[in-house]
Order: sequence, then structure tokens, then C-alpha cells
Amino acid sequence: MKAAAPRTGAPRLGLRANLAQFALLVGVNALVGGMIGQERTVLPLLATNVFGLAAVSAALTFIIAFGLTKAVTNLMAGTLCDRLGRKPVLVAGWLVGLPVPLLIIGAPSWGWVILANVLLGVNQGLTWSTTVNMKIDLVGPQGRGLAMGLNEASGYGGLALTAYLTGLIAQHSGLRPEPFFLGLAYAGLGLSLSVLLVRETQAHARVEDNARFGHGPRPARRMREIFIRTSFREPALSSSCAAGLTNNLNDGMAWGLFPLLFAGRGLSLGAIGMLVALYPLVWALGQLITGAYSDRVGRKWLIVGGLAVQAASLAVIATGQSFSVWALGAVGLGAGTAMVYPTLLAAVSDVARPEWRASAVGVYRFWRDSGFVVGALLSGVIADLFGLTAAVGVVAAVTAVGAGLVAIRMYETRPHAIQAA
Repeated sequence: MKAAAPRTGAPRLGLRANLAQFALLVGVNALVGGMIGQERTVLPLLATNVFGLAAVSAALTFIIAFGLTKAVTNLMAGTLCDRLGRKPVLVAGWLVGLPVPLLIIGAPSWGWVILANVLLGVNQGLTWSTTVNMKIDLVGPQGRGLAMGLNEASGYGGLALTAYLTGLIAQHSGLRPEPFFLGLAYAGLGLSLSVLLVRETQAHARVEDNARFGHGPRPARRMREIFIRTSFREPALSSSCAAGLTNNLNDGMAWGLFPLLFAGRGLSLGAIGMLVALYPLVWALGQLITGAYSDRVGRKWLIVGGLAVQAASLAVIATGQSFSVWALGAVGLGAGTAMVYPTLLAAVSDVARPEWRASAVGVYRFWRDSGFVVGALLSGVIADLFGLTAAVGVVAAVTAVGAGLVAIRMYETRPHAIQAA
């Protein structure tokens, strides 16, 4: 069936046609990433130095709370975006994020930090999911990898910059409250921009769906059906879910253990902040290249190769004994993650139909961010039993296995004009 042309007055698709709104969403997502960045350097050290948590697994409970809440919220956010529209979900996410830095600043016990990270998980699940879907809506089927590269680069660029700045602030002013003033500013600015300037994009998704599949009636898809199809039945979608979980498994480990590992080797807060920021900085900048590159060469082998590079880089960090070696490993880990992150989102968008794409992206992000929980639990238990170095090594091995599984099961999505049923 020939694709239907957009009706007169319908929104136009493409990056150039929607450049102003796309650029605004890039800026909003940088603030979203900064909300996580306020924790990356400081919070693991706050757990041990201020709240006296001796066990690594106990210190990582904030990551478990964050990852579990964010995973579930991702699932809900996709469905809400399809049913209610994108903008209301984005605004709600910022409202939930406002109290996060205040709770951490004033926390009298570790339980308050856990509560803050539950709210942060909701904030991230609603805001980041929505900016992803809005950018996919705006650009249409062409340049999807580029769009995801720009989206993830802005988010993780904001994360990296904030992680570095909070390390410097903490070194000069202490672990609380000054490093978290950045989070207060991000939440206020993100909410203001989302309410006043961001526009709804759901009509763009309908234009794409009509162009690809015509204006006829659509068979209704229930969320249960979308969840099963995306998680288990469809090879490319389920492989993307598994790869995403593997990626965030090692990111959850890096978030919780790297500051403790480097502090145990005698590095200053400034040096720790630099190493902790280097990995997401390379990740952010690399996605400016890898997202667009996947539009040209395909998705599958960038994903497999990225997981393999991650595994090798984690092995370098586990066996390293100096700042320069750890920095090399951090660069490699960021490069591998840059190969994987935007490419997985583009692959899911290749396969899922626009009418239920936001829900499918939500399912993928549910499994991906469940990796935070798995990574924190696995690495925390191993670190308590066998040490921090052993935990990093085990996660490196798990990541290598994940690369092999994706190589076997996933098919290439980009070169084929997939018409998802």
C-alpha cells in the first residue's frame, strides 16, 4: 500500500522542520541528566563518610531504589504518553523532581536519601522517557539515530558536567549542602521551560503512522500484548531489552563502586570527580557520532561491539593501579556505551509502530533501567564478599556474555523497511 501523504496543515516531520523545538528539548534533557549528575560523585561517599554505612551493599541501596522506581515509571510513562500526550507527562516529572535535592540536603538518616532517590527515579522515568519520545515524534523515520544521539548526548553531557562540578564543590565546601544547589537550579529551570515553551508532539506521531500505514482503522493493542511482544517474542525488540539491561547493569555498578574504589586507592575528591565524570563525558560526546553512524551502517553490530568494548574497559579498570590506567578504562567504557545507548533506542523505534511506539520504548526502558537494580545488587554482594576489584571483574564478564547473546539473537533493523504488525 502506498504511503499516504500528510494532510494540509498537518505537522511536518524532520529535524530541520522542527529545529527550534528539538533544540529546546535537547536543553531540557541536559537538565534531566544533571539531576542524576548531582549524585554520581557525592552520594556513595555520603553513604560511607556521613551516614556510616560499612557494607557496600547497604551503601548501594539508593541505586536499587532509584533503578527500581525508574524502571517501573518508564513502563507507565510510555503508556501515559500514548494516552494523555507527551507534555503533561514531562511537566509531572519535573514537579516530582523538585524535592529531591532538598531531601538529600536535609536528610537526618539514610532512609531520607532512599526516599529522595525514589522521587528521582520517578522524575527520570517521566522526563527522560518523554524527551526521547518527543524527539522521535519530531524527526520521523529519517535520522532517528541522529536524534537519539543528540538526546542522549545532552542528557549524559549534563550528567558528566554536574558530576565533575559537584566533586570540585565537595572538595572545597563539603559533601552537603552546596553540591546539591545545582539540582535545585536544574529542577526549577526544567519545570519552567517545560510549562512555558515545550509543545505537544503527539500529532507528529500520528502523521508518521498515517504516512506509513494509511488512515484506516487500527487494531487496538493492549499494554500486556505490547509488553510480551517487546520483552520476549520479537527478536530485535527483546534483544534490545536484554542489551539495555546489560548496559545499565554495568552503569549501576560504576555509579556505586567507582567512587569507593578510587577513594580506597587514595585519590582526592577532585580526582575522583574527574574520573567519575570522564566516563559519561565520553559517552555523551561519542553519541553525537554513533547515533548518526547507526543510521548509515545499521544497529546490530554497533550494539554488540559496544558491549564488547565495555567489557574490555571494565577489565582494564579492575586490573589498573594508576590514575592514567583508570582514565583509559573510563574513556573506553564511555566509548562502548556511546555505541550502544542511542542505537538501542533507534532499533526499538525502527520496529515498533508509531501508534504504540511510546509504549514499546517504555517497555525497553523498563528492562534497561532494571539493570541498575541488578548491577547494584550483584556488585554490592560480590564487593562485600570478595572486594571491589572482584565486583568490577564479574560485571565485565557478565557484559561480555551479554554481547554474545545479542550477536546470536538480534537481527539488523535499520536497512529493512519494517512494517510492524
